[in-house]
Amino acid sequence: MYSVLANRTYRHLFAAQFIALFGTGLMTVALALLAYDLAGANAGAVLGTALAIKMVVYVILSPLAGGFAARLPRRSFLVILDLIRAGTAIALPFVDAVWQIYLLIALLQSASAAFTPTFQATIPEILPDEEDYTNALSLSRMAYDLENLLSPVIAAVLIGLIGFHWLFAGTVAGFLLSAALIVSVALPTVRNLTQLSPFKRISQGMRIYLGTPRLKGLMALNLTVAAAGAIVIVNTVVIVKTLLGGSDADLALTMAAYGGGSMAMALAIPRLLSSVKDRSLMLGGAILMPLLLVLLSALIQGLKPTDLWSYLLMIWFLMGVANSAVLVPSGRLLRNSAHSEDRPMVFAAQFALSHGCWLITYPLAGWLGSAAGLSAAVTTLAVLAVIGALAASRLWPSSDTSVLVHEHPELPADHPHLRNAHGKRHAHAYVIDNLHTSWPDGRF
Repeated sequence: MYSVLANRTYRHLFAAQFIALFGTGLMTVALALLAYDLAGANAGAVLGTALAIKMVVYVILSPLAGGFAARLPRRSFLVILDLIRAGTAIALPFVDAVWQIYLLIALLQSASAAFTPTFQATIPEILPDEEDYTNALSLSRMAYDLENLLSPVIAAVLIGLIGFHWLFAGTVAGFLLSAALIVSVALPTVRNLTQLSPFKRISQGMRIYLGTPRLKGLMALNLTVAAAGAIVIVNTVVIVKTLLGGSDADLALTMAAYGGGSMAMALAIPRLLSSVKDRSLMLGGAILMPLLLVLLSALIQGLKPTDLWSYLLMIWFLMGVANSAVLVPSGRLLRNSAHSEDRPMVFAAQFALSHGCWLITYPLAGWLGSAAGLSAAVTTLAVLAVIGALAASRLWPSSDTSVLVHEHPELPADHPHLRNAHGKRHAHAYVIDNLHTSWPDGRF
């Protein structure tokens, strides 16, 4: 897996990603404490609103950014966005009103909504080999999990030494270092085979996404991941602190179990995908998630809180495994479903659609948990997860291999590669705008 780090360009970009993620993790802790300073007992409402602003910005702006990204020098574009994020983070320690938090978060997340899908679409250009790209996806997943594990611990230490306002300095440093690392490498120039306007490219990105069966399946899987993930992210603190009467250390251990399961699966995926199809692995993870939620709901109702602890750790570990099983291979599907010049748009479409699902499940998990109880919230989100998994299994044909890289000029609809030996069109050979062409065996 780590052999891809021998590629200097990817090594610098991976370091930029990890450092920026770590800085963002420090900001998450500092922002929670800042909200408490300004709003006291209403800090949860402030953070919930900030999170909603983040999701809305992601859903609206990421497709817009994808439409313009192909027309801008990619390295300069990414560096400018990192500098915007750093400048916004500098201002956060000086806010003295809640509305200022909302404004700065909207600005920072607007830059992230443009940065993240553009960055993600750059990696397959640097690592065109299927195995190398799969390894890079696994490393990316591990970076997210390590950040989730390390940032709260380091933040706790730093708060005791220098106070939480200085955590924002770590965020600024993270974005500046990310920009410096991106400047230090040359990024590939993407061929622009079409002369479409940015706004037409935006619609084309969604058309490619929604016209590709495996990506329609991925869209449904986004709902499953968001339904299960919302329970973990929103309600873990309620389960551990309120239901179980646990400590802050117990909460950290529970989240570590989730992150540990995700990391373990991320490490195993490159080897698994050499013998298991992406579809089988991803649907397996999607089916496991609602099963775990149903089990959790039953245990909450049937066990004493003191007996639930060990089961919760096991369920959260397996939830992390299932989460990585769906998310890590998704980048391969996106890469294999578009030309290089269209990948920023397709990644942006995925970014927007997936966060649209989170925009639904985050408040649902929180409001239901508060109004109707944890068991009702878990059961409801389990139903949503099942709907997503079933829809994905129907939308994504089992005969699709998803190994369908196509970097050649457009093929006409009657091209012989799109016909079988009897001259009939392949059942799963898709042509989108006579440009995005794929066929069952992935060969040319």
